[in-house]
Amino acid sequence: MSRIERYLKADIVETLQRKMAFIGGPRQVGKTTLALSLLNRVATEKHPAYLNWDNPKVPPRLRQGELPPNQPLIILDEIHKYARWRNLVKGLYDTEKSERSLVITGSARLDHYRKGGDALTGRYRYYRLHPFSLNELTEHGENPASALGLLLRFGGFPEPLFTQSDRDLRRWQRERMSQILRDDLRDLERVREISLVEHLADLLPEKVGSPLSIKSLREDLQVDHKTVERWLTILENMYVCFRIPPFGAKRIRAVKKEQKLYLWDWSMVQGPGPRFENLAACQLLKYCHWQEDVHGHRMELRYIRDTDKREVDFVVLQDRKPLFAVECKTGEKAASTAARYFSERTDIPHFYQVHLGQAHYQSGNTTVLPFTTFCQELGLP
Repeated sequence: MSRIERYLKADIVETLQRKMAFIGGPRQVGKTTLALSLLNRVATEKHPAYLNWDNPKVPPRLRQGELPPNQPLIILDEIHKYARWRNLVKGLYDTEKSERSLVITGSARLDHYRKGGDALTGRYRYYRLHPFSLNELTEHGENPASALGLLLRFGGFPEPLFTQSDRDLRRWQRERMSQILRDDLRDLERVREISLVEHLADLLPEKVGSPLSIKSLREDLQVDHKTVERWLTILENMYVCFRIPPFGAKRIRAVKKEQKLYLWDWSMVQGPGPRFENLAACQLLKYCHWQEDVHGHRMELRYIRDTDKREVDFVVLQDRKPLFAVECKTGEKAASTAARYFSERTDIPHFYQVHLGQAHYQSGNTTVLPFTTFCQELGLP
């Protein structure tokens, strides 16, 4: 299972014939492995074409414009930690583009860390690599029910998913968050109160799935509203968490400001209901990013909640038009009354209620079906 070819590889190969490819995504999601696979199936970090900015020998050479000879594809890893990385990459690309292709990878949002403007407009395509999802596993022979069980237990990051050890998962979670909060935060952001940001990160798993109260977090941390918001944005840029806004329509009294929060590593979420909802959120965000990065659509992931607290977990929009809504239930429960209510008052064409059981039936405008079937029928990546 560890040799699964990632869902973005074919499009990246095509892009490299014309432009650079930027690969962003969470730390340890498999960006370097994907980039090395573009060299050959057995390439490692010792390959001469792989240049990591954290290697002290690499920065002086790159600043001088030196690249390894006889390498048609060059991988530059973590180069965004250099303040003027975009100008450096622009110079390398403009000089070498007739002879070489460039792949840039980084464990923070490469579209955020621009450092003085985007000098690379038109020269690259940006891809966001996500953790493994259901269809990635089933397309390579894994039974759907078994694959979903593994994802719910171990998350979608390669190391714990392939190791399948609860002890190793706990150690991996602790080490990964320590690297993000101690190393990446220090390298990329001017944050003095790292221990408080760490405390904020510890609070987030219990906030999953509910409207996020900045006021509550502010009181827990004893800092002001603006500081909490800034720290949350930093954690989003580090691919620790993401937030989704509410969806509004003329015929419902929708909440307008409250956002919902989810983690990129849903294995950190306690409780079967919130963890399943977080997994579904990550699958739908992956679908949205895939549609944007590969197919060029403008995508949005939102949720519906009105002032009477009726709620449907997710709404996916494409080019500003709603495609479908999704409600998550762990059991085979009756179709959501909120889904029926919103289906009568919005222009959302399809409502799905996904669950962990086997039942599959239609109830009004809502299709109730197993999550495994939902992923397969919609062709989610």
